Amino acid sequence: MVDLIKSPGDPIWLQYVPTVQELEVEDGLVDSLAEDENSPVPNITHRYPDRALFLVSPVCASYCRFCTRRRKVGDPEKIRMSQLESAFRYLEEHQEIRDVIMSGGDPLLLSDRRIDDICKRLRAIPHLEVLRIGSRIPCHLPERVTPELCAILKRYHPLYINTHFNHPDELTPAAVHALGMLADAGIPLGCQTVLLRGVNDDPEVMKALMQRLLAARVRPYYIYMCDQVAGAEHFRTTVQKGLEIVQALRGWTSGLAVPHFVIDAPGGGGKIPLLPEYVVKLTDKEVVLRNYAGKTYRYSQPHEPILVG
Repeated sequence: MVDLIKSPGDPIWLQYVPTVQELEVEDGLVDSLAEDENSPVPNITHRYPDRALFLVSPVCASYCRFCTRRRKVGDPEKIRMSQLESAFRYLEEHQEIRDVIMSGGDPLLLSDRRIDDICKRLRAIPHLEVLRIGSRIPCHLPERVTPELCAILKRYHPLYINTHFNHPDELTPAAVHALGMLADAGIPLGCQTVLLRGVNDDPEVMKALMQRLLAARVRPYYIYMCDQVAGAEHFRTTVQKGLEIVQALRGWTSGLAVPHFVIDAPGGGGKIPLLPEYVVKLTDKEVVLRNYAGKTYRYSQPHEPILVG
C-alpha cells in the first residue's frame, strides 16, 4: 500500500496514516452497531434470522480506522480452536441459521491449516447451506492468495468471498491477479465499499472503482455509509452525498456496477437500503416515475377485473 501513496493527503494516505483527529472520541461510539449485544456466545453475532457472523480472527490485514471492530485491536493475536467450540455448538444447535459469514479481523490471515479446519467443521453442520468470508486480503496482501489456499477454499462450495476496496488505485496488478485466482477457483466475489470523505466521496471516483471491480471479476455488493465509529468522525460524509453518488451510477453505467447503498443502523438495526427518489407520485391509477436522466414517465396501475355473472 505504501507504494500507492502519491503524496500526503491523497486517498490512500488518508486511509492508512493516523491523524490526531482519531483521538476525538465521543461517548457511545465504541460499539455503535451493538454487535456485543447480539452475541449469544463468544465469537458469534446473530442479528438476522437465518445467518450469523462468526469472528474467527482478531487480526486485521490492515488497521481499518473506520471499522467498528477497531475496538478489538490489542486482543490476543490468535484464537485457539478450543475457544471456538461454543460458537460451533451454537451454530449446530440453531437450525434456522443457513448462512455463516466468517469475519474478524481477517480470516484469510489464518494459516491454511486453520482455514481448512474451520471450513471443515462448518461444512459438517447439515443445515449450513452457504459459507462466506469477509476479507481485505486481496487488497492489502494479495500475495497471501496462493494456489494452495484456493485449493482449500474450493473444497467447501458454495463459498463466497466479500472483499473490500475503497479506491480504484487499490486495484493493483497484484490485487487483480489474486482476485482472478479466487474467481478461477469458482468463488463468487463481491465488494463492500465504505463511503469515506476525501477518499471516494466523488461520483467519478466511485464509478471508476465499480467499473474496475467488474473488470476484475468482482460484483459490487454494498456501499456503506461510514459507521459512527469512535475516532472516525473526519471520515464521515452526509447521506445526501451517498445518494448523489448512487444517482450518478444508476443508469449511467451498467446495472452490474451499481451496489446497494446502505446504512448499518446504529444500535443493531442491521443494514437499511437507501435510494434516490425515483417515485414522484403514487396513486391507485398510476405511478409517476423519474428516470436516471431526470425525465418523468407515467405507468398505469392495473384495472380491477370486472366480475361477470
